[in-house]
Amino acid sequence: MTESTAFAGPKGVPDYFPPASDRFLAVRDTLLGATRLAGYGYVELPVFEETGLFARGVGESTDVVSKEMFSFTDRGGRSVTLRPEGTAGVMRTVIEHGLDRGQLPVKLAYAGQFFRAEQPQAGRYRQFHQVGVEAIGVDDPALDAEVIAIADEGFRALGLTGYRLELTSLGDATCRPAYRDKLQAFLATLPLDEATRRRAELNPLRVLDDKRPEVRELVADAPLMVDHLSDDARTHYEQVKAHLGALGVKYVENPRMVRGLDYYTKTCFEFVHDGLGSQSGIGGGGRYDGLMARLGGAELSGVGFGLGVDRALLACQAEGVGPGEPTRCDVYGVPLGEAAKARLVGLSAGLRAAGVRFDLSYGGRGLKGAMKGADRSGARYALVLGERDIEAGVVQLKELATGEQRSVPLDDAVVAVREALGR
Repeated sequence: MTESTAFAGPKGVPDYFPPASDRFLAVRDTLLGATRLAGYGYVELPVFEETGLFARGVGESTDVVSKEMFSFTDRGGRSVTLRPEGTAGVMRTVIEHGLDRGQLPVKLAYAGQFFRAEQPQAGRYRQFHQVGVEAIGVDDPALDAEVIAIADEGFRALGLTGYRLELTSLGDATCRPAYRDKLQAFLATLPLDEATRRRAELNPLRVLDDKRPEVRELVADAPLMVDHLSDDARTHYEQVKAHLGALGVKYVENPRMVRGLDYYTKTCFEFVHDGLGSQSGIGGGGRYDGLMARLGGAELSGVGFGLGVDRALLACQAEGVGPGEPTRCDVYGVPLGEAAKARLVGLSAGLRAAGVRFDLSYGGRGLKGAMKGADRSGARYALVLGERDIEAGVVQLKELATGEQRSVPLDDAVVAVREALGR
């Protein structure tokens, strides 16, 4: 590659830049804000972990582990992996730092980038962003409902209406083995390819998650977990649905739903938005009994979700809704001369401290060029300052939409701007 060759971003990794980045941040912060309202503390996770954490935690039979992880050997000869999901990392943090020795449940939220070596397409990225929660240490159907309701509230806070919540139960340790045997016996009668047959031997539920039309047709009459639940698992499922009703969260039951990770038990759910085409899932999760013990911790249950920030942003765009500032500033400074620039630079600190988004014309542009910059910024007002204004101790406050302009004292400019903005 020559020095003059332009670089391009990696395939399947979106760039977010203004103005779209404002929407992205607003979507992420809105989803994260819903978790804070329910008492979830924030945890910042490493971007990479030991490969064994995900192999053991996510499940070696999953596509995530077998096909999609970005794994590499570090300088110490250790195999590490860019995190493909959040739950295993949260569990490792809880175990390593003894967070489960205090009040239960441990309620944690996280946000950040995740990585999977998938074939890129609309809404399916190799680097994607999620907001997630994990509630660890209590097996209570009301906690399952709370977690689901937090996700639902986050999507509603974005203004989304065109999504649905799909819900099912994947059973527990007392009924899953018998169902597994029944499902494997059914799958053994089908003309599956060798790779799919091996997957059926490791985890037959994964075959029900196969997206290929020919496999879907073959398993159309497969036995369903919800028809083989133990009494405890069925009671748990019915109570989750009752709590969701009390919380006003609408759902539809989907007995064929299978999440793409091995650790889910009992409650399993997904939020689906049909405005996104084939990549319609915008978030999901469920309960995971046994995962913590599998990773070397105590025998504690957990429940959580991961919400796709990228896909939620696409859903907002599809519906024409969503939070975020449509403009990058409220007020734009137009200095006419170096002395005026120095005064406006000083004024910028007071405006920003008062919560006013303020930008300034740099580079010594004249009045015409600076006003074009003000228009492009989307600001509501311009502060125009020249030498005569400085001598008079005033600055011109101009409403850009109407062209109306008035003089305000320089010393009172922050107050005048806030009042003009209705603050």
